[in-house]
Amino acid sequence: MKNKDKSTTENEELLGEDIMLSAGSFLEEGENEKLAGFGAGLSFDGAGLGSNEERRQRIAVPLAERMRPTTLDGFVGQRHIMGKGKLLRRLVETSSLGSCIFYGAPGTGKTTLASIIARGNNANFVQLNAVSSGVADAKAVIEKARHDKQYGRETYLLLDECHRWSKAQSDCVLSAIERGEITFIGSTTENPFHSMTKAFVSRCRIFEFRPLEKSDIIWALERALKDKINGLGSFKVEIDQKALEHFSTASGGDLRNSLNALELAVMSTPSDSTGLVKITPEIAEECTGKKLLSLDDGMFYDMLSAFCKSLRGTDPSAAVYWATRLIEGGVDPLIILRRLIVHSSEDVGLANSNALVVAVSALTAYQNLGSPEGLIPMTHAII
Repeated sequence: MKNKDKSTTENEELLGEDIMLSAGSFLEEGENEKLAGFGAGLSFDGAGLGSNEERRQRIAVPLAERMRPTTLDGFVGQRHIMGKGKLLRRLVETSSLGSCIFYGAPGTGKTTLASIIARGNNANFVQLNAVSSGVADAKAVIEKARHDKQYGRETYLLLDECHRWSKAQSDCVLSAIERGEITFIGSTTENPFHSMTKAFVSRCRIFEFRPLEKSDIIWALERALKDKINGLGSFKVEIDQKALEHFSTASGGDLRNSLNALELAVMSTPSDSTGLVKITPEIAEECTGKKLLSLDDGMFYDMLSAFCKSLRGTDPSAAVYWATRLIEGGVDPLIILRRLIVHSSEDVGLANSNALVVAVSALTAYQNLGSPEGLIPMTHAII
């Protein structure tokens, strides 16, 4: 048997301990976690980092996939459709959800909710990807669904990126949806009213998934740090509160992105002599690839308001100054460009219709060029 070093032995003694705040108080479980204040930093105690082989096995499946909820209680966000008493939640709880399409930004829970619905109804769950599947795959699913339906077992067909199906591929499942042979759940990042056939959309109910709120993402990250089976609970981690907030804001409401960035930080940061992995704001900045936001909410909105007032006051120098201050503070330039487009139509309007063309062109240029080159047409549009 190989000898264990002192660090590993000490870490094993910590296995099974609860998560502790650095101030010494304990996290409460349940819904209150989402609203609790956690001080300057969190300390998550678990087993040691283990051997290199254990580390490789752990990262074989991304953290976001390991932490995918399997019940409605673990589902995060989308309160406008999944909150208590809301339409989609009522349909799911009463098992009366028909064919539908979930659309919205990546990492907002579309695929997760579809799998929860199918498993909750004790039904067959078949998942296809529109890029790699075709008519033959869909027909095989429908044929099996007809057979299983004779024995009282429903079939849910989840199609990822459903907007990529051609008209012929979409038409092959229309009759099965109409007759109730399958319950179709499509997920897409594109607006289905523009990207899918009208015949298909008319047979499905559409639900829009919004980017997750900051508090929801923080709650999910803390849950991942606690979970000793699927998450990072077997690691002894101390994370700064500012780092946790950066993981939540840098993802733009994408929980998958936040979880994978957190995993990257934990797995790539060396532990100290006691086996403790400390995640600082600087490490969070490196792992997300985005600058740490140095503005609090109040300062951010004050500066954004000053930028808008400078535009309305036709003071280009001040507008460029405030835009630069915002970007230097870590604000995404796309926020400034969106405000610029709204200003060009709302405040300039018919006085100079070309202002809208210039603002939209600046947005397109930035999306194609990125920073720093894309900031040049943005400044051009502001002036």
